[in-house]
Amino acid sequence: MKDYEIYTFPNGIRLIHKQVAHTKIAHCGFVLDIGSRDESLHQQGIAHFWEHMAFKGTSKRKAFHIINRLESVGGELNAYTTKEKICFYASFLDTHYTKAAELLTDITFNSVFPAKEIEKERGVILEEMSMYYDAPDDAIQDEFDTLIFGSHPLGCNILGTTESVKGFQRTDFQQFIQENLNTDRVVFASVGNFTLEQVRRKIERFVTEIPRYTAQKPKLAFGQYKPDQWERTRAITQAHCMIGGTAFPINDPRRLPLFMLINILGGPGMNSRLNLALREKYGFVYSIDATYTPFVDTGLFSIYFGTEKKQLNRSISLVKKELRKLQESPLGTLQLHTAKEQLMGQLAMSEESNMSLMLMLGKTLLDSERIDDLNEIFRQIKAVTASQLCELANEIFEDKNLSILSYIPE
Repeated sequence: MKDYEIYTFPNGIRLIHKQVAHTKIAHCGFVLDIGSRDESLHQQGIAHFWEHMAFKGTSKRKAFHIINRLESVGGELNAYTTKEKICFYASFLDTHYTKAAELLTDITFNSVFPAKEIEKERGVILEEMSMYYDAPDDAIQDEFDTLIFGSHPLGCNILGTTESVKGFQRTDFQQFIQENLNTDRVVFASVGNFTLEQVRRKIERFVTEIPRYTAQKPKLAFGQYKPDQWERTRAITQAHCMIGGTAFPINDPRRLPLFMLINILGGPGMNSRLNLALREKYGFVYSIDATYTPFVDTGLFSIYFGTEKKQLNRSISLVKKELRKLQESPLGTLQLHTAKEQLMGQLAMSEESNMSLMLMLGKTLLDSERIDDLNEIFRQIKAVTASQLCELANEIFEDKNLSILSYIPE
């Protein structure tokens, strides 16, 4: 059995499907190559607002009927917005596949943006923003994006601003969709115990009714990164800190080795170097993690932790010490083998979630136009050398290229 199969509809929308035996649950969704980085200055937050409004009424359904359609049969309907993607997806008993696909098509392409619902959802999003900014571990993530990317759309908050959210009207959503929607850049991703042909027949009559959209708005490329250090005073009890800088884009061949390096530094394992240094040895943090987020033309690596104010500078010094170790001391044979085994195990376990697998298929097809199977990824991981990781550490973790954002308690 192939890992996945692809079919392209006449309007350009692609179906990507992976058949998984021995499951009664199916997952599917539309992944659109549109995100908050596609917003103009006056449109900040509209992609996320659109995601909300998709559930608030279509040309044939009101909000209640959208919510109730799948939940009444035990299914789940959801959506998310990122800097580069919007996704509408569902999980359900596979006997309801056609019902789910029809509903997803309806909310993705037939929203009517009722004026009353816009006003109600405006209040919901403003409350979401208030909750978000009251959580320093969330707020610091977005402000760090601004520190790294400045006024570029990648540096703007996905939620938008209070002023922009208060101003959106029905025509703004329609204009944003018209400017950005291209059906050649839309994927319907699917995972379940069906063949590709069975899935195609289930969704064809809905998908082929979608007109071809041909927007060609280019993404604004990110320019020159300038490292900086910001310190903010907040009404909080614990200091929060982020350290990082730019990194490689999605299709850079060094992406996977960098992902391994970040995993060694501050991945989810309790044996990550940062966790051992700051939590296990000194007890300075409850948790500390390092992440790498690639975009189509750039990337972001960051380290986040919270600690007592008196321990902040010492914690930053310990983080930099661990970065220097990776720059100066190549991994030994056993260390490298362990790092590879750990990463391969984490990736294999992530594929156990069929919903996550479905979302990954759609996003990766849009970003890379191909899907490497797990065996190919394992082959690439096994080929990584200690000297390669050391070279990457010297390039990405160079002290003069690091930016630091600190939230200090009043």
